[in-house]
Amino acid sequence: MIDKPLVTVEDLAVKFVSRDATVHAVNGVSFTLAKGEVLGILGESGSGKSVTLRALMRLLPPGKTRLSGRVQIAGHDVMALDGDALARLRGPTVAMIFQEPMTALDPVFTIGQQIAEAIMQHENVSRAAALKRALDLLDLVQIPSARRRLDAYPHQLSGGLRQRAMIAIALSCRPALLLADEPTTALDATVQIQVLLLLRTLQQQLGMAMIFVTHDLGVAVEISHKISVMYAGRFAESGPVAEVVRRPRHPYTEGLLGSTVHEVAKGTRLTPISGSPPNLAALPPGCSFAPRCPYVIAECRAALPALREMENRGPYPHSTRCIRPERIGAAGPGKSAPQETITA
Repeated sequence: MIDKPLVTVEDLAVKFVSRDATVHAVNGVSFTLAKGEVLGILGESGSGKSVTLRALMRLLPPGKTRLSGRVQIAGHDVMALDGDALARLRGPTVAMIFQEPMTALDPVFTIGQQIAEAIMQHENVSRAAALKRALDLLDLVQIPSARRRLDAYPHQLSGGLRQRAMIAIALSCRPALLLADEPTTALDATVQIQVLLLLRTLQQQLGMAMIFVTHDLGVAVEISHKISVMYAGRFAESGPVAEVVRRPRHPYTEGLLGSTVHEVAKGTRLTPISGSPPNLAALPPGCSFAPRCPYVIAECRAALPALREMENRGPYPHSTRCIRPERIGAAGPGKSAPQETITA
């Protein structure tokens, strides 16, 4: 641990404004991250995970996006940077692995050209030197026949190799912070595990901080030091991975645990979360999870619950945005109320 965090985010909010509606995609997210730490952000599709990552690099369309709050990365006030300063920040300080490698990679340039371009953009090196490092990076991410793949186009590589090439591009300028936006989603199960293990190994070897966005609880547990469960643009619960998984203190976290097949024996009944996520253009008053919550009482709908610090057995603070955390988990994850069941 270090005294000064590498990343400090305070009350980050993102709104998408159009003529018809204002979508409140991220609503007051705060966290810190030290060098070498991995934060997993877990939640359903549409909860604001990917928007949060893009906001950290200011990759959202400026015309329709309204950003507020404070984002500081390696001493840089990201919200105050102009275009040139942002370009210098992206790559050497913070880099991103995007969700879909087939659309993120340029189809008309070779893999080697794309890695070399990223290096030359930020460092005063020759193309030959950049291509040499590109080859080293392909070896680093364990792409077989790396020299031959250097001259390959994206369509000539499998999904797993394209994802490894994306990781190589993200690592090309040795970033202090790596943002991974569901990098295993489009891959089959075997390749997912390979990419996940590779990311964990590289993060440890290079000492990077990493924010890993996923909807897969098993992935979050495997790679993260601490976890934040996101719902309707807010962190519903945050804490050490083991503490959050073993002692959830928000009903949404409990619902996710009760509806996952991770480490569940065959024949075990899964309990899905009833209802649907809220419309981010018309959030309900009070707790956004209240319409789906089996523990809901009148006070939940009256006002947004404050963030509460919980008794903690792990190395990081454990907090929840729930007014009745002591009720959660009493009957086991997902067993607080009769609901539709599915067999694993």
